[in-house]
Amino acid sequence: METQELHRGRLIDHIQLVVRDLAASRTFYEAVLGVLGISIGGADEGYFWADELFVSSADSLAAQGHLTGRHHLAFQARDEAAVKAFYEAALAHGGKDNGAPGPRPYHPGYYAAFVLDPDGNNIEAVFHGPAQRSGPSVKITF
Repeated sequence: METQELHRGRLIDHIQLVVRDLAASRTFYEAVLGVLGISIGGADEGYFWADELFVSSADSLAAQGHLTGRHHLAFQARDEAAVKAFYEAALAHGGKDNGAPGPRPYHPGYYAAFVLDPDGNNIEAVFHGPAQRSGPSVKITF
């Protein structure tokens, strides 16, 4: 297989999920993101956010009363142990199994786990195998 480059921080600025039960979703996402080293960045009565993920209730101004449909989101994990921790945290905090941790055929080294969040979104944690990064993340200051 030829060498590939992955770029982050240039396609998606943020994504919003509109959920039925904001408290249940916050419990779930705090747990799964926490084991991946991402904390909740902020919250208010009708929403919370973490990095590029924005989650709100249907009655928030941004949602205009509509739930989002089913989405697939894949979070980066630093290693296979983080993928396993993500999966365990998800199942312990309202998630449902949608694919236990293990190698996947997408490319050599692809190791992932899949769970359904409280609203049925397919949430994945993926480790792409050993790779050299130019930096831990894209840092934007404004």
